[in-house]
Amino acid sequence: MGGDGAVTDGHGQRRLPGAVYRQELLRLQTELVKLQEWVRAEGERLVVVFEGRDAAGKGGVIKQVTERLNPRVARVAALPVPTERERTQWYFQRYTAHLPAAGEIVLFDRSWYNRAGVEHVMGFCTEAEHRRFLEQCPVFERLLTEDGILLRKYWFSVSDTVQEQRFRDRLADPTRSWKLSAMDLESITRWEAYSRAKDEMFQHTDTRHAPWYVVESDDKRSARINMIAHLLSTVPYHDVPGPALQLPPRPPATGYRRPPRDRQRHVPDHAAGLGGAGG
Repeated sequence: MGGDGAVTDGHGQRRLPGAVYRQELLRLQTELVKLQEWVRAEGERLVVVFEGRDAAGKGGVIKQVTERLNPRVARVAALPVPTERERTQWYFQRYTAHLPAAGEIVLFDRSWYNRAGVEHVMGFCTEAEHRRFLEQCPVFERLLTEDGILLRKYWFSVSDTVQEQRFRDRLADPTRSWKLSAMDLESITRWEAYSRAKDEMFQHTDTRHAPWYVVESDDKRSARINMIAHLLSTVPYHDVPGPALQLPPRPPATGYRRPPRDRQRHVPDHAAGLGGAGG
């Protein structure tokens, strides 16, 4: 707890109090379910793009957005490195295959903006390809929105000190070390190059029909709350009443007898050997 009463984490960063965060997150997730049902009932198509620096907290936000949603309606598109065949396609081609049909929500965990960021900074595309992307992207997104797709783009902004600390935390945690790659770590040495790339990207692609929204994410809890609340505020959804469901009475038994348990293979009771059973 900070001297002014603010909650801080183990590194001195300000954090939204846990109880406040959990209460508001549940309220917002309930609204997300209403949004989902509206999308499904009205046949809408919603695309949400998540971009930002490595360790900016995009994955955590996506996890909270989708936690209570129906995976048949809301899905995450996190594309791997393009194949050799995909490298020869029109750049946007492999992303269009993941766009939603009517009644679907797609969350892009990184997107076509890879070309404006990591590909440009790390030299994975030519200058001509980068320039062509900046020219074509606003046209591509205008075509999406003119066709009725609801497109929302979020940039998660993290400071250099917080990013470095999150990298250190991941390196020390065996359950999260998979989130790091050599390329992620190299981003520390190219901080200014990524900053310039992001500024140029915004200059060309922050448009009226597909604007960028910046989420300050040094405090992950606040970032999640702020992003979800903003998304909900930009979509004109409303509560869609579901069908009236009632649990039917269980029918009377008709003489079924379960086969002996020893005829089936059972998972060993690992939990029984743990301390605190029954508590």
